[in-house]
Amino acid sequence: MRSTDPDGPRLRRARFADLTPFEVYALCRLRVDVFVVEQQCPYPELDGRDAEPATEHLWLEDGGAVLATIRVLDDGVSRAIGRVATAAGARGRGLAARLIEEAIAGYGDGPLTLGAQAHLEEWYARFGFRRSGPGYVEDGIPHVPMRREPA
Repeated sequence: MRSTDPDGPRLRRARFADLTPFEVYALCRLRVDVFVVEQQCPYPELDGRDAEPATEHLWLEDGGAVLATIRVLDDGVSRAIGRVATAAGARGRGLAARLIEEAIAGYGDGPLTLGAQAHLEEWYARFGFRRSGPGYVEDGIPHVPMRREPA
């Protein structure tokens, strides 16, 4: 998937209340494509946290297409990164890494947590995340809890 923008994909961020219906659809469509279609999760967790007032959605888009997305939740004591997804045709370009770096830049002054798919533990470790507990299975996929302390 080549960029149609000469400056590359554009970073976007918004709280749920500020998203347009088209943006909500595009973000959800990407998640369905990645988690349901590709990873064959029959019932991906719908936790309702997308719409919480403090949740921030970050995504990269190009020509109106969402290429990668994450969300950052406010858990009171820490922030949690989740729903990391990159379109199949946009992988290998560092887009998810760019979003993780944006989350760290915006929220790295406090602890950050995430539930990493187990095979991505080393990938998240390069951003300073460390395993913080025993592994578990979510939607049929092995995960590990991870935490990043402020620098």
